[in-house]
Amino acid sequence: MSIFKEKTLMITGGTGSFGNAVLKHFLQSDIKEIRIFSRDEKKQDDMRHDLQIKYPECANKVKFYIGDVRRYETIRDAMSGVDYIFHAAALKQVPSCEFFPMEAVRTNIIGTDNVLHAAIDAKVKRVVCLSTDKAAYPINAMGISKAMMERVIYANARVAQEQNGPVICCTRYGNVMCSRGSVIPLFIDQIKAKNPITITNPEMTRFLMNLDEAVNLVMFAFEHANPGDLFIQKADASTIGDLADAVQELFGKTGTRIIGTRHGEKLYETLMTCEERLRSEDMGNYFRVAADSRDLNYDKFFVQGHVKTMADEAYTSHNTRRLDKEEIIQKLKTADYVNEKLKELGINK
Repeated sequence: MSIFKEKTLMITGGTGSFGNAVLKHFLQSDIKEIRIFSRDEKKQDDMRHDLQIKYPECANKVKFYIGDVRRYETIRDAMSGVDYIFHAAALKQVPSCEFFPMEAVRTNIIGTDNVLHAAIDAKVKRVVCLSTDKAAYPINAMGISKAMMERVIYANARVAQEQNGPVICCTRYGNVMCSRGSVIPLFIDQIKAKNPITITNPEMTRFLMNLDEAVNLVMFAFEHANPGDLFIQKADASTIGDLADAVQELFGKTGTRIIGTRHGEKLYETLMTCEERLRSEDMGNYFRVAADSRDLNYDKFFVQGHVKTMADEAYTSHNTRRLDKEEIIQKLKTADYVNEKLKELGINK
């Protein structure tokens, strides 16, 4: 019997790329209800009509709630009767957060605190929160807000454990191909317009994963988490230059134009810090980073001699497995968006 049988799942930020992927995963399962919580009525209406066309026999499983994680009362009112939560609502655009950092604070930090407090009060059973590689050694406002979001998650996980409340955990992953604001749809649009692809720095490296892998990571965390755990998928990476070449190999060669690094961008991304790696557990395709269970009485934990506090190396897009162009092409073909665009343009590759 499925653990989701006759259960109610809420997805915050549910009209985004992740929410759509979760619906594809769950809609025809034995789940009782999926609640989509977001603040954009147009996206909700579009999703509702799309589900009615594609899944008429089970579209009524999906219920829509207009609200904002920034406002506690709207998330609280939508959470009555919810068993599980996937918390995906966030501001994710690096340049936008650089210019409007307090908006990132309100959504990513305060919004997450609101969701978790409401989950504890509503006696939800499990909560999985979605974070990003930019939270590790953050250098931009989005990453800093996500790093603080993770600390809010761990703090609430301790409180929930003490109150016999929900198991709260976190996932952290790199760039999800073709998700909102990602670079691949931009590349495809530029090629369609017969313009050169604009790249910031061809030597930049980024992790690559598809939406199904993002859902699988969240499901693995859901099934294996202890309170406060952080889960990370082992992910392949590529340079931005090779990614641009691979997209052009599929959609047509229009050349590239280097425009320079955007506000707040890193040369490479980190999925697991040196400090986290020291307390990580290798679980095959994933790492589990256990919560730091110490309290504030540090004298209890004092030991004589040298204490190792970090591993020798972080887990980054520079030192993970690097895909070559042909491997990137095959990876791109695992993305529904890419296949839809190839079909739309009449390209058979």
